[in-house]
Amino acid sequence: MSTAYTEASYENSVIELFENMGYTHLYGPDVERDYESPLYDEELVASLQRINPKLPSEALDDAYNKLKNFDNGELIQKNKVFMDWLQNGVPVRYFEAGEERSDIAYLVDYANVDNNSFYVANQWTFVENSERRPDVLLFLNGLPVVLVELKSPSREETDASEAYLQIRNYMHEIPSMFIYNAICVMSDQLISKAGTITSGEDRFMEWKTKDGSYENTRYAAFDTFFEGLFQKERFLDILKNFICFSNEGLKSYKILAGYHQYFAVRKAIETTRTATEEQSGKGGVFWHTQGSGKSLSMVFYAHLLQETLNSPTIVVITDRNDLDDQLFGQFSKCADFLRQTPIQARDRKHLRELLAGRKANGIIFTTMQKFEAEEDSLSDRSNIVVMADEAHRGQYGLHEKVKTVMNAAGELVSKIVHGIARIIRNSLPKATYIGFTGTPVSEQDHNTREVFGNYIDVYDMTQAVEDGATRPVYYESRVLKLSLNADILKKIDDAYDEMADEASLESIEKSKRDLAQMDELLGNEATIETLVNDILQHYEGCREHLLTGKAMIVAYSRPIAMKIYRRILEVRPNWQDKVAVVMTDSNKDPEDWREVIGNKTYKENLAKKFKDNDDPLKIAIVVDMWLTGFDVPSLATMYVYKPMKGHNLMQAIARVNRVYKDKEGGLVVDYIGIMSALKQAMADYSSRDQKNYGDMDISKGAYEKFREKLQVCRDQFHGYDYSAFYGTSDLARGKAISGAVNFILDREKATQSERFAKEAQMMTQALSLCASIAEEEERIEAAFFEAVRVLLQRLKWQGGGKKLSVAELNSRINELLKQSINSDGVKNLFEDIKEEFSIFDEKFLNDIAAMEHKNIAVEILKKLIAEQISVYKGRNLVNSKKFSELMQRVINSYLNGMLTNEQVIDELLKMAALIKEAKQRGDDLGLNEEEMAFYDALSKPDAVKEFYTNEQLAELTKELADTLRKNRTIDWQQRKAARAKMRMLVKRLLKKYKYPPEGEEEALETVLAQCETWTDNAA
Repeated sequence: MSTAYTEASYENSVIELFENMGYTHLYGPDVERDYESPLYDEELVASLQRINPKLPSEALDDAYNKLKNFDNGELIQKNKVFMDWLQNGVPVRYFEAGEERSDIAYLVDYANVDNNSFYVANQWTFVENSERRPDVLLFLNGLPVVLVELKSPSREETDASEAYLQIRNYMHEIPSMFIYNAICVMSDQLISKAGTITSGEDRFMEWKTKDGSYENTRYAAFDTFFEGLFQKERFLDILKNFICFSNEGLKSYKILAGYHQYFAVRKAIETTRTATEEQSGKGGVFWHTQGSGKSLSMVFYAHLLQETLNSPTIVVITDRNDLDDQLFGQFSKCADFLRQTPIQARDRKHLRELLAGRKANGIIFTTMQKFEAEEDSLSDRSNIVVMADEAHRGQYGLHEKVKTVMNAAGELVSKIVHGIARIIRNSLPKATYIGFTGTPVSEQDHNTREVFGNYIDVYDMTQAVEDGATRPVYYESRVLKLSLNADILKKIDDAYDEMADEASLESIEKSKRDLAQMDELLGNEATIETLVNDILQHYEGCREHLLTGKAMIVAYSRPIAMKIYRRILEVRPNWQDKVAVVMTDSNKDPEDWREVIGNKTYKENLAKKFKDNDDPLKIAIVVDMWLTGFDVPSLATMYVYKPMKGHNLMQAIARVNRVYKDKEGGLVVDYIGIMSALKQAMADYSSRDQKNYGDMDISKGAYEKFREKLQVCRDQFHGYDYSAFYGTSDLARGKAISGAVNFILDREKATQSERFAKEAQMMTQALSLCASIAEEEERIEAAFFEAVRVLLQRLKWQGGGKKLSVAELNSRINELLKQSINSDGVKNLFEDIKEEFSIFDEKFLNDIAAMEHKNIAVEILKKLIAEQISVYKGRNLVNSKKFSELMQRVINSYLNGMLTNEQVIDELLKMAALIKEAKQRGDDLGLNEEEMAFYDALSKPDAVKEFYTNEQLAELTKELADTLRKNRTIDWQQRKAARAKMRMLVKRLLKKYKYPPEGEEEALETVLAQCETWTDNAA
């Protein structure tokens, strides 16, 4: 037994896990089937009959034919059709008594788990554009609904990311397999993640619990992932109720619920069922932090609720028109999954008509304001569920208030005003209410609990960041740049508090007067000029070239938003397409505002442009719009010039916490003094949120991390003088970088270079958040280390599991040799090397040998030769072994100090010459590359050449290759009968040529081994 824990070992562990869950194991080579069909046809036919016993064979044949023959179209569209069939059944037609009838043939029995077949298969060969064998497939009733790609947990050069790339490669090589795919999985044992065929790598998510508990979910064991996601009952539930398509214009995105969404929605369904049965009306509060997919959780909830409560009518309430539009838009994109089209109520009358005209079903969107006009009942039905978005807002009061107003005669009169929650309750007295929120309900907010009840599920900020569902948010204060004194800030706070309180007409009128004064103070031309100049300096110096450069400026008021916009264009007149104002319009707006603000269609177009990473629109100036429910994943910077508190503040800053590629986090730049409000708002968050994110200040978080990583990088280069990088000579700076690469690649620092690369990357990510407060010398030093890291990354060997052609490798190294770090003014580090080169180009090899930096020369030669050996491994058994052994001896001697840089370069050049010579021999004999592999196997024993001429061996080689081509059987080397037949054919041919000669019997095994190698890789 092998002592190594390989990818095959891990594969067996996963299979055993599935067997323990009741899945039946299939070993691909042992199953007789059609290798050009992605389906397990025999089992599919049997399952259709078992699940649909009442349907005639003609109907089942129709279903089977539809599954086998999809119309031409894009893969995603085909998969969308299949998922509809998987969840809802296949429409079929058949004739009965001479009449055509229609029915549904179900692919899965969701009500009876044991009536389905569950298979876990490995080494399942499928032939389409090429031959591929995914590591593990899960077949549900003969349908390959899950593809699992595994990577060895014991090989440093492969990880889950390699598995993701492999899955994407499969989608090109065997696309038909993915027509039937519901879930894709990538795992290297340490990290296991699930996604869909449209998921980017950053959208593959872990499954961190088997029972919905958030305890011990920081790191998830691989068994937790597989058992949590694929336990039979849950797996069927996920397939039917927690996978949907979101139609985004011309594109569709397939969405798999995260574990936090799945378990929370399931809990919400149960609390709603209980509240409906007990007629308490309190479905509870669903708190999932901003950015964690709350809107999609609401979609999954609405979908599942229809079956659970026998088609209730769902009323979705928001408190603003733009939020209504945004949430309505998400539901509309998922209308196919919901199996009904959401409707927006125009006004209270329309809402009444929509409710009165139905006894069940319907998803109706409305705003709270539409309930305020009257207080009479809209519907007495009990099968109505009210979903309130952002349920903690103060408007959800049950209690009455006394409001003082001025009558027509100018007299102050008082009247009793009912809280909006009371009005809604009076309008829908028997409905069940459930609240969804992205921020916690404060301890003082008793109204929310009275309306909705207690928490159903809490998914806090800490958990979301740990899961990769969101990114952390950091804070930078630049209030002092504006010279706003404490008195002004205190007035702003007081005015804001009074306006938010809305206790009486007098306080509102006083607030308006105070706010107008604040507008004059904060909108002062000199202040706006200072503000804009500092924003531009910060943006252009620290944020413009980060990710996609998207940024948001939150203005105090609409007039101030316009002043900021116009000042930016005064300073940057060519930014017409780069900056825009997004805010509501008014009939009282000045004429010259209209072309800037635009109408509803114009604002919708701006939203599309801002969400488009490639669009020139980079900076959005907003007041209230886009501060909630508006997601742009690449948005990383928010400049705040508006006082905000509580949930309004937390929702606003969450615009920058979305996940996007290697985004370290979002940065909030404060010009108005919101830090105290941030700390106060965090008081309502979970204890670990307060601990981890109670102080978001970059000077205490990101900057400290940056300095820590910078020191680690310095330590890695102890003994190397890079002071020339601080000078003004581009040549000297270039030499400092190339010398540093050469230094860190020294054989005595083999492990050090890997650690440096990781630490330098973390240093750069931390600097992206705190560049504005880092010292200039620190930033220059960081730029030096980043330049070294980039070059090391480009030199890094990507071998092992990745088989690159020589042409691809040459192209990559060619790019390296031409690389100039333009941002640092660094010239081509390898300018003495010519652009076009190949391992078979003698001039190129001589140029490499003549390089000043010998460690770099060694790395380049090692990579080129190792790639050529890798090519041989799949084709030429003899040369692969010979060159591998030679390469290993050379490298071992080098690492053990037996060879100097110059000597190892000389040895590697000799190897390159041998490889070149081997290639030339094939050309001289008139043999192609694969034929030459057989020739080398036939002629390996030196004594063989005494019995045959080169011409005779070449003739035998061509006939042997031709025989194998004609008789190759898929997986022959793993199936005993096919293997025996192949060996017999080879032996018969060799006997014809009286090969091997007497005394050289071991030569036969070399030839047979080469035949197996060729057959394995012929595809």
